Amino acid sequence: MSADGESTGKSKGRKDRADEADIDELIDKDGRLDLNELETIPTVVPREGDGYQLPRSGSVAQGLGRIGEPGRFLTEDDLRRVNTRKGLIQLLENKVVDIEEVRKTLLYEQELRQLQVELVKLQRWVQSNGERIALLVEGRDAAGKGGTIRRFTEHLNPRAMRVVALPKPSDEERGQWYFQRYIRQLPNKGEIVFFDRSWYNRAVVEPVMGFCSKKEHQRFLQQVPEFEHMLYEDGVTIIKFWFSISKEEQFKRFEARRQNPLKQWKLSPVDEKAQELWDSYTRYKEEMFSKTHTTYSPWIIVKANDKQAARLESLRHVLNLLPYKGKEEASIRLAPDPNVITRFHRKMVELDL
Repeated sequence: MSADGESTGKSKGRKDRADEADIDELIDKDGRLDLNELETIPTVVPREGDGYQLPRSGSVAQGLGRIGEPGRFLTEDDLRRVNTRKGLIQLLENKVVDIEEVRKTLLYEQELRQLQVELVKLQRWVQSNGERIALLVEGRDAAGKGGTIRRFTEHLNPRAMRVVALPKPSDEERGQWYFQRYIRQLPNKGEIVFFDRSWYNRAVVEPVMGFCSKKEHQRFLQQVPEFEHMLYEDGVTIIKFWFSISKEEQFKRFEARRQNPLKQWKLSPVDEKAQELWDSYTRYKEEMFSKTHTTYSPWIIVKANDKQAARLESLRHVLNLLPYKGKEEASIRLAPDPNVITRFHRKMVELDL
């Protein structure tokens, strides 16, 4: 071994022994952490100065409550318990953490990663074959549209993918054919475009809020099947999602946004009226489905009260629909859950949960 290598090895050995001595000393001092018969999981214990500050109070409240609530902190002893499987379970129980909820989230993250690997394969196929994919994500306010799009695009190549979320039309655009500004955003060869709301604004939001006339609304419903059929004949694949949530769930999500300073920007004047105009949204939505659902451009309904399930099953639907290379080698289920993903049919009575 070289002198440099020997020096590095000795230094590392001294550091490891020093760390072990520090931990042993702490364990002996408080006497509460027994490492015997426990499987040690190699993790880094946060230290002061690395963006972590130890609690300054002399004692930490021992009453029941969730981490993050006033008076609930992770002590240094808690952090060392996380280094063992048994200690981690005890910590979760003592802090009243819902272990089943944690387990569900871990499984969700695992499935999401596997599906995102398949999405990368799908994008390669789109690029190599020159496919054009337009994915329309529609739904009520706070239905989880943006969050689902982020899970779709998180690991895709940004050079062959775009997210389109157009603002309200300018004065110039209001004088154009309604579809004109959306035509500019359609996918190019070898590209996937995600529309966070699309031309279907004129089907529901605009008439509900009085942003278009009745004549403009009816003209749109007449033209959109013809417009989408032209795209279909030219080789553009259109995937239309409608994210469906209950009125109660929408209210809960609005309240969560109001209380979260990082999400308050999501609330708009349109959102503020969503609950009040719920029935009006329903009427226009049902008319939209009945007049724009076609065999070449069908509506896919996503039950979105459970955000995690909605995201996973939406990804599965797209992967299951498109014949990308390597699909047969997928190590995860690609067929979507019919209890979450359904294709619209005209006999459906209740379209919202």
